[in-house]
Amino acid sequence: MHHQSSKLTMSNDALLDNVVDLMGVALDEGVPGDFIETGAWRGGVTILMRAVLSAFGRSAADAERSVWVADSFAGLPVPDPQSDLRDAISHHLMHAVDDLRSDLESVRQAFARIGLLDARVHFLPGFFKDTLPTAPIERIALLRLDGDWYDSTRDAIEALYPRVSPGGFVIVDDYGLPTGCARAIDEYRAWHGIDAPLNAVGGQAVWWRKP
Repeated sequence: MHHQSSKLTMSNDALLDNVVDLMGVALDEGVPGDFIETGAWRGGVTILMRAVLSAFGRSAADAERSVWVADSFAGLPVPDPQSDLRDAISHHLMHAVDDLRSDLESVRQAFARIGLLDARVHFLPGFFKDTLPTAPIERIALLRLDGDWYDSTRDAIEALYPRVSPGGFVIVDDYGLPTGCARAIDEYRAWHGIDAPLNAVGGQAVWWRKP
């Protein structure tokens, strides 16, 4: 799987293995809900999620699970310097990679090429503050946040963490990067009294399990 997804994701093998491992636990233990990535770029991680669901999701309940692909599909939003100055600076540096732009049709085609584009894959195009609060997702077994900035990370966790099932997992891809992402997560956890330990994946991502 990794060789196929390598051009569709910037995640290294450790980050991809982490998704597979935690999804495996959620499926094995019957943690209810869907799988979602907020900030999908070219779709590589969500394609991997859909493949894992096919490979390991064997129960009748698993047949009801979906994978959600949430992204602007129009590049990263311009960060508000008032929210996080480092994010605003980083944004200027990222024009070299076209703001991580990847359009919806390209991502749909990437799913289709591998035979994984079906009714269980849902796209949420738009900025998180507009799409996630009203997204028709009832329960989440695994939430992967890859929103880069403070504001987008905050918007995603505020909208979706209440829907993560007990025993479900949260992965924060950009926690170790010098952006506002970690501050958004630390603040949210502090405000909501979340003290589940953060587990590191490589030098970049962290994950915790909802009690």
